[in-house]
Amino acid sequence: MDLNGPIGALSEGHTGWIFPAIALATWVAVPAYAALARGRLYALFAGVLLTVSLPAALVLHTRLREIASADLGGWLDFLFAYSMAAAGLQFAHLVRARMRGSLFRWLVSVPGQTFIAAGMLAGPWLLALLPFRLLFDVLGWTALLSAWTLLESLPLAVSLASILTSVTTRPETVRFRLSRQGPEEMCRIPVERYRGRPPAPLLERPLRVVQLTDTHLGPWQSIDRLRRRIASLVEREPDLVVLTGDFLTMESMGSPGCLEDALEPLTPVAERCVAILGNHDHEAPHQIRAAMRNIGIRLLVDEEACFETAVADVQVVGADYVGRGHREHLGALLARYPRREDHLRLLLLHDPVGFRALPANDVDLVLSGHTHGGQVGLVSLGIDWTVLSPSRWPDQGLFAQRSTRLYVHRGTGFYGFPMRIGVPAEQSVLEISPA
Repeated sequence: MDLNGPIGALSEGHTGWIFPAIALATWVAVPAYAALARGRLYALFAGVLLTVSLPAALVLHTRLREIASADLGGWLDFLFAYSMAAAGLQFAHLVRARMRGSLFRWLVSVPGQTFIAAGMLAGPWLLALLPFRLLFDVLGWTALLSAWTLLESLPLAVSLASILTSVTTRPETVRFRLSRQGPEEMCRIPVERYRGRPPAPLLERPLRVVQLTDTHLGPWQSIDRLRRRIASLVEREPDLVVLTGDFLTMESMGSPGCLEDALEPLTPVAERCVAILGNHDHEAPHQIRAAMRNIGIRLLVDEEACFETAVADVQVVGADYVGRGHREHLGALLARYPRREDHLRLLLLHDPVGFRALPANDVDLVLSGHTHGGQVGLVSLGIDWTVLSPSRWPDQGLFAQRSTRLYVHRGTGFYGFPMRIGVPAEQSVLEISPA
């Protein structure tokens, strides 16, 4: 009896054509539909992503088909064809994007976006390995080609593994102390990070801050999931809750009211909450303003707010997002709201690239997001390295320049494809000891 059933039997009927046919139809139909129903910009966006990802997927399918047994061939064709169809449906759904239920998310959005991400990763990888394949072929080392095909398929395994990193978080407690001095040039400094277990209480009570950033409500961050994460953080009785921008995706922008539903667990502590806008929030600012207003959270758009806490009086300056001119923007903002006497001075700054532009020693602590922690790195292994580490962006963790400290949150969620590889989302309480 054939345990593979009809799919295994179909492999004898040469089902290898199904995936290329669906890929070609998607490549043509999705940008055309997008251009007619939504406009040229989204059609170009979808067309570019498909053009970048599909060639590598087609190559990998052909090569895996060559080394697959007859029994596995049908399953391989089904997997590629289903993933391609899911990707096409996901792109088509974004033409009139809105939040979907869990069934659509898990059957369409997750496999579709994972498949496109795998194709995008596989392209450069295949090009890097191509000279070796050509050499093996010239030398007649054909016995190595099957093993080489498995190595070429590594991006598929990486993309599947990234799903686990993308959808899971562990509660954390992050501890650090502020200082009145520090290095002349910005550098990373260590923090105490406790994951999955609460640490022993400190002798002196720290300022407890919960930061939510880059929540990106959408396929990878449902309303219910974000509500649960927020509720668990509120249970830890923070002195302040700061929301540092990028709340929505295309799906949630198409579903007015969903952000308010997701942030509802903050209602009991709304008087201790403050928010700023990120870059994506400028695509739907009216939705952000409405959600914050209805929950009772103060939205700071180049403004300040002051709070009395059990540890210290806190002055919070909230910077609006700007793409350039950071030095002029932040200098004018901080001059408009000078340091208040006997207050801890915090700056909420969505994009941490502006940290270097701050006036010297004018702020005690900057809280940022935007980078999603670098998304690809070794943070899961306890090593503070990501692909952004060599860049101008502070990627994640704690940095210092003179007396000012910068904490870059890894993000409560992420946008788009499951590219969190070794850099999990963050669900933390910051325990900050004043200088």
